Amino acid sequence: MKYQKWNIGAPLEEDVAALREAGYPYLMALVLAARGVASPETAAEFLDRDRKLTLSPMLMRDMDKAVARIQKAIAGGETIAVFGDYDVDGITSTVLLMDYLKSCGAKCLRYIPRRIEDGYGLSKPAIQSLRDQGATLMITVDCGITGNEEVDFAASLGLDVVVTDHHECKEELPAAVAVVDPHRPDCPYPFKFLAGCGVALKLVLALGGENREDALFARYSALAAIGTVADVMRMEGENRAIVACGLEALPHTDFVGVRALLREAGLEEKPVTSIQIGFVLSPRINAAGRMGAADLAADLLETRDLARAEELARELCELNRERQAVEQAICADAVRQIQALRQEERSALVLASEKWHQGVVGIVASRLSEKYSCPSFMIHLKDGTGRGSCRSYGGFNLFAALESCADLLDGFGGHELAAGFTIPEDNIEDFRTRMNRYVRSVTGGEPPVSSLDVDAAVSSPAELTLEEAEQLERLEPYGAGNPRPVFALLGATAEAVQPVGQGKHLKLRLSKGVSRFDAIFFSVTAEECGIVPGSRVDAAFYLQANTFRGNTTLQLQLVDVRPSLSPSRSEAAAQALVGRLVRGESLTRQELARLKASPSQYQDCWKALTELLRQGKARKERLPFLRSIAARIGGSESFLRAYLALAVFKERGLVSLTREGDWLAMYLMGDPENVTWDDCPYLLRLREKEAT
Repeated sequence: MKYQKWNIGAPLEEDVAALREAGYPYLMALVLAARGVASPETAAEFLDRDRKLTLSPMLMRDMDKAVARIQKAIAGGETIAVFGDYDVDGITSTVLLMDYLKSCGAKCLRYIPRRIEDGYGLSKPAIQSLRDQGATLMITVDCGITGNEEVDFAASLGLDVVVTDHHECKEELPAAVAVVDPHRPDCPYPFKFLAGCGVALKLVLALGGENREDALFARYSALAAIGTVADVMRMEGENRAIVACGLEALPHTDFVGVRALLREAGLEEKPVTSIQIGFVLSPRINAAGRMGAADLAADLLETRDLARAEELARELCELNRERQAVEQAICADAVRQIQALRQEERSALVLASEKWHQGVVGIVASRLSEKYSCPSFMIHLKDGTGRGSCRSYGGFNLFAALESCADLLDGFGGHELAAGFTIPEDNIEDFRTRMNRYVRSVTGGEPPVSSLDVDAAVSSPAELTLEEAEQLERLEPYGAGNPRPVFALLGATAEAVQPVGQGKHLKLRLSKGVSRFDAIFFSVTAEECGIVPGSRVDAAFYLQANTFRGNTTLQLQLVDVRPSLSPSRSEAAAQALVGRLVRGESLTRQELARLKASPSQYQDCWKALTELLRQGKARKERLPFLRSIAARIGGSESFLRAYLALAVFKERGLVSLTREGDWLAMYLMGDPENVTWDDCPYLLRLREKEAT
């Protein structure tokens, strides 16, 4: 069980029915209704995808200044430097702007920082190098908004700077020729959630003019889509238009490097969705930056030579495999560090090591935040200085958190969900203490609870078909604000559980009623899963088509699986029977015989209970806990006897039981050797009824 809590949506039946009557398939109607899209009219509006960007780029503050300075540089034959970033957003932004400038005949230089040697953002040595090469104008993409000192340095060298960025701004903006960032407090641009490549795209559209907007959007939408999905931007407004159009353009894009990467990743001639961008293309492009070779990815996307593109695509995929191995080693080491932390140091995970690869710590931070349900700060140490990457959890604002500790840092940048920072090694202990204190103050001191948002439980398993799954593609593109739909199948039976992929993954066969489903649970071992054949489970999953040897079938891609919180028919009947006994209702002789238990059976139940409550108190999921007691005592009617035993223990004052929804809060309060069983009213009723 990966998540402690499942938030399962409960769409109104009348909303689902109205959508189905309007022609929407069952699963799509379920998702739309769960997300508040309750009428056919709002559904049609939600599913409509704009084919173009409707907001004028000139609405952005300083866009007019940026266009004027860049056009002057092009007309005057100046050398223009494009300063990017080493992640997917930064690389696609750089390539997008470089391609346009070159198409205008501009002399261009490209600079993408090396993650390890240069760190994040602008740097004075890089700026000096660009000026030495003859640059008189530098345009930043996906960076620069916090580079006040570096922009001043560039100006001192006679190098003008145009900043384009999408990250959060500090109080004072850089003194550049133009600062284009929708997050500027004085920027009237209505849509604030563009990625860096989205801002770069807007700059290109402004430079090209209204008459060329459609053509330029068609050329660059694929690159902008990759960067937007990779940077986990909100999938609404203009981002939805960028990604929807970009997905359609990807298979036949003019950028041969993109097509080569699609081939090398096994996506050629296959439908490409936001899921493939996020989990197949982006990691490969990102691997270059993480492993200190961002220019390799930029070379791939820029090249017009097909043979060179094929070669670079292979190198990129090999780098990604290397990154995966390094990531696994760092993650294992980080988990060991976490186990040594005190409880008060686990509200925010602040971890550091000289052994870690600086380029990979960010992705490990993401995994740790998900695993431990809290913000994570991973720091690579070298020569007394730490370079950190941090990731949020549950909407926690990292940028504000770093600002609260700014006096301990040499610098920081990013946004509320992901950020980077530098810190003197001697300040790390104080940073850990203060960051944990800050997180507790923001969250109210409540321990973090990992939660999974599920759109809806599927009440009709027969509706889980390949055709229904294919119809869900109309909800694309997925992303923040429009996540991939997650469904739940409650009270299913795990008929088979089989390790696959050298034991790294699990293949399951699930059934409910007459329906049978193949399922795959990635990156989970049989031991971690804790599910055995015959277990009654709840499964949360994505739906996907699985093609094997030319045959395409429906597969459930599990997000989580847990012991079922819904009772089986026999369990529900057992609970009802005990309830009737407790309330003093009449029982048949057959029912009395089922309820009758010997004192030794109560002793067995007490032993099982105390073993499961090692600390004398616990909060457990109710039905799985009862099943655990039943499994320990064994025999026929074990669940019934476990349920009755808890009722008797509570009445005799041996335990305190408080039901909280699907959970039981329990405390051991007495010793059964000091209890007189004959006085229990439930057992007295059994004897009385048996005698009549």
